[in-house]
Amino acid sequence: METVAPSGPTRSAAHRTRERAAASIQPIGGVTSAEANRLATGMGEIDRVLGGGLVPGSIVLFGGDPGIGKSTLLLQLAARVAGQGAGVLYLTGEESASQVRGRAERVGAVVDGLGLVATTELEQALAAIESSAPALAIIDSVQTLASGELAGPAGSVGQVREVASRLAELAKAGQTCVALVGHVTKEGTVAGPRTLEHLVDAVIYLEGERLGSTRLIRAAKNRFGSTDEVGVLEMRADGLVEVADASRFFIESEQPPVAGSAITIALEGSRPLAVEIQALVAPAGYGPPRRATTGIEVSRVLMLVAVLARHAGLNLTGHDVYVNVAGGLRVEEPAADLAIAAALASSLRERAIRPGTVLAGELSLSGRLRVAGRADRRLAEAARLGFARLVTGPHHGAHAPPSNGGAIVTAGDIRAALTVSLAED
Repeated sequence: METVAPSGPTRSAAHRTRERAAASIQPIGGVTSAEANRLATGMGEIDRVLGGGLVPGSIVLFGGDPGIGKSTLLLQLAARVAGQGAGVLYLTGEESASQVRGRAERVGAVVDGLGLVATTELEQALAAIESSAPALAIIDSVQTLASGELAGPAGSVGQVREVASRLAELAKAGQTCVALVGHVTKEGTVAGPRTLEHLVDAVIYLEGERLGSTRLIRAAKNRFGSTDEVGVLEMRADGLVEVADASRFFIESEQPPVAGSAITIALEGSRPLAVEIQALVAPAGYGPPRRATTGIEVSRVLMLVAVLARHAGLNLTGHDVYVNVAGGLRVEEPAADLAIAAALASSLRERAIRPGTVLAGELSLSGRLRVAGRADRRLAEAARLGFARLVTGPHHGAHAPPSNGGAIVTAGDIRAALTVSLAED
């Protein structure tokens, strides 16, 4: 069979493609990092979660339940950034310009350098961003924009994917950071196609009870920082404000300890937070006993109830069990196990935790207690708040953690930990 050689034009096109590919290769040492020029938001709690501020040319997705304060937060961020002399453009598809102006007056966001565009057309939004080239462009929300080049209503899978893709292209081509507001589903995830979260550089969630005042900022994805950090805000009449001392905020009161309450020092990323665990154990009425939790996985509490029954002699089979984390925080780290178990035991025995005591340690199914990681940092935070000692598991390393002026009390198992933690009758 005769082989036909590629024609001249075909070879020329292939040659040009290889030349362009070769020209596009550049040494990584000669590339300037986008993170070197982060844009501070003016709110330390937000900057903490973002990893130090907004990155030019990035695209960030903010999600949260309806009414949680997403639009208010981003309008405040827009005003803070504009107040630093950077250009900001706020594009709204959910409210009219006059509605946004009213909210801006309420939260003190009427500042120079903050532009406002009310539109639901993607092409108009892109043109406005390209013409003004702001440092920050806020889209409220991604589900309200629609492209005239694509069939389907705003918020449909195809439209959301198209809107996010073209906004991402615009952000990557310049120095504008694009912040998107996204609706969430009843499961708590951002509505729309899953590719939406893949297209953006960071996914930030605003959490909290809508009728409560506490708001937590977490990153579910962050290409420019950690996803372990948490920011704490409080909703007030004039908008969201930073909580100056988050540890004191999550401790319900400074009164003497009561039965069913235990304090732990949880680590959220690099940040130690004092958290109050509240438990109520009451005789069950008719039917099977109830187990309800807020801020803690119910399966985790069920495991600790079994550990208490098997290894501490505390049978809760005929009791209703309720566990709550004060302040609306969600606690997931294993080091909170000891505080949860101690709060349950305290409520059942009607004996308060010894004054000045915080508890942190992971409980195994055998009832053994493991030391909490970074015990020195936990104790330092406890000492700052006026607590004198930290009860945790035994340290098996070559050197015990420094006490930082407080006392570290170790216990090998749950029975021993309850003995040193609960006050005398």
